[in-house]
Amino acid sequence: MNIWLINNYNTLPEHGQFTRSYNFGKNLKAMGQSPVVFVGSHPHNSDTQLIKGPERFRVFQEEPFPWVLVKTAKYGKSRKKQILTMFQFYCNGKRAAKGVAERYGKPDVVLGSSAHPLAALLAVRLAKKYHCRSIVEVRDLWPESIVVYGIAGPHNPAVIALRWLEKWLYKNADAVVFVAEGAYDYIKERGWEKDIPRDKVHYINNGVDLEAFQYNREHFRLEDSDLDEPDSIKIVYTGSIRLTNGVGTLVDTAKQVTNPKIKFLVWGDGDQLPGLRQRVLDEGIGNVVFKGRVEKKYIPSIVSRADYNLVDCVDSDIFRFGISPNKLFDYFAAGKPVLMCLRAKYNPAERFSCGLICESPEKLGALLEKISTLSRDEYDALSQRAVTAAQEYDFKNLTRKLIEVIEVIERG
Repeated sequence: MNIWLINNYNTLPEHGQFTRSYNFGKNLKAMGQSPVVFVGSHPHNSDTQLIKGPERFRVFQEEPFPWVLVKTAKYGKSRKKQILTMFQFYCNGKRAAKGVAERYGKPDVVLGSSAHPLAALLAVRLAKKYHCRSIVEVRDLWPESIVVYGIAGPHNPAVIALRWLEKWLYKNADAVVFVAEGAYDYIKERGWEKDIPRDKVHYINNGVDLEAFQYNREHFRLEDSDLDEPDSIKIVYTGSIRLTNGVGTLVDTAKQVTNPKIKFLVWGDGDQLPGLRQRVLDEGIGNVVFKGRVEKKYIPSIVSRADYNLVDCVDSDIFRFGISPNKLFDYFAAGKPVLMCLRAKYNPAERFSCGLICESPEKLGALLEKISTLSRDEYDALSQRAVTAAQEYDFKNLTRKLIEVIEVIERG
């Protein structure tokens, strides 16, 4: 079966951390399918341009399946330029699809992954053109996230237009796949049940490629004296350092921690990093160390040598529909307990009871006090349940779920 996966912001593992469509493609190929993955030539959150010539697309052939780079311009920190590249991806993606169909055959299924919604729109349009099935994959609720994080108000014309497009996509796709388990609660809140019935909506969470994780852990060890300190309690955070991740709350809490053994080790980059580094220096916060950005291949080595791995210290209304941060599944694979300070329904860490969880970032300090009260048996039980969770969310299992969704819509 020819399965096209369209995801503007996906990357190869060596180019970034957004590898969901790559992982699907790799496993679909191993399971006897014929995937093609379409991605933007400018990896998100990078300064890289993978197409330097004039061509609108290029097929990258070093992978075991066609990896199609669709020309998109570099946009840096410019939101306006980023929006323009979304339209560029849509237009150049249509050209790429024509070339790919001529070379590899027409698709049987086209999956478009949002955000942004134009990738999903491209999938639905191409499915109609080639008379095949379409799937809209929702990794981020647009425009709900835009409203919740205060980027634009609910009555903003752009938000209203995005709401219309969102509903149109869900209604016209043959299936909708959400990474958040409670997303149908969102459908019901919007009053869209009549147009988008429950049996059309499916759930495939984010996950982890356990085979790649284990390989990277064995072959790419990051040398770091803090990670190798035997007498400290190492709490590790990996990921973006932006307002929406709440790393500032981590620094606030660390300043109040009196246990000299606890050390917070932070890997990542973002617009808040310079200011937080300066805070640590100015305020003499000695138990927080900002390590900067590292290649994703070193993450398994880092999180597997932590004592606890920390998820974002944030509180957001969007979490009522579920959570699916990529880092969480790397943490599961590390086989170490998770620390989580957020209020969320459909929480995988709660489902598997593999961490210490509180309902708000302000309670992180109280959560840290529990660390000293855990017995070795309790700690080991949390760790073992994290391993069980990682096995559940291994991309081999997630790919089987995707194939099941395809089989359902193929039967009509």
